[in-house]
Amino acid sequence: MDNKTALITGATSGIGKATAQLFAENGINLVLCGRRKERLETLQNELSEKVKVHIASFDVRNKTEVFNAIEAIPSAFKKIDILINNAGNAHGLSPIDKGAIDDWDAMIDGNVKGLLYVSKAIIPGMVERKSGHIINIGSTAGKEVYPGGNVYCASKHAVDAINQGMRIDLHAHGIRVGAVNPGLVETEFSQVRLKGDTEKAGAVYEGFTPLSPQDVAEIIHFTVTRPPHVNIADLIVMPTDQASSTIVNKNA
Repeated sequence: MDNKTALITGATSGIGKATAQLFAENGINLVLCGRRKERLETLQNELSEKVKVHIASFDVRNKTEVFNAIEAIPSAFKKIDILINNAGNAHGLSPIDKGAIDDWDAMIDGNVKGLLYVSKAIIPGMVERKSGHIINIGSTAGKEVYPGGNVYCASKHAVDAINQGMRIDLHAHGIRVGAVNPGLVETEFSQVRLKGDTEKAGAVYEGFTPLSPQDVAEIIHFTVTRPPHVNIADLIVMPTDQASSTIVNKNA
């Protein structure tokens, strides 16, 4: 994978950060994207000893920011070989009749429109070169719906459909497209979803062993390092203690 360049959205924490670190260990140059510039700078300082790293601070929900930031990528990083569409969010667990519209907008704008904006900015270069690999980070919430999940699940079902559509539309150009759909991963996800309630967020992962960001990063790295004739199109991964979104074997 030497001389390959990967662009990772949502690189400041969780799965995105772990993937950046693992890619750097394996010689993949990086374009790291996220909203929190200070975190990006810290990660850049950490990984620049191993590979070339460019950072771009923007919000994937902002179309203008996305296209301006990607257009401004230095020439040394312009050839994006691997795109990891990782940025996303969940807000709230209210039933549909009590849901906050601002939460709905944040999830649809980030999980769906943001993924599309970044992809639209990167895909033309891949089509021109007739090569590239796109990994869309979905969720088990894109495969089933659970109480209180309504709009979040809808946004991740959209990612599932977009992933399939991308694969169909881009296969003639030699571009591989696949999704990794994790279950419960211990990240900042629940803290954001539960509006910063650290106690409730911590309880989500108590009583069993959840996936770690590193677990998912290893799967992503495995996926993008398969031989050119192999495309892992759709992968679901859950902790052993999780059977579905609502069935978790706690305190086993």
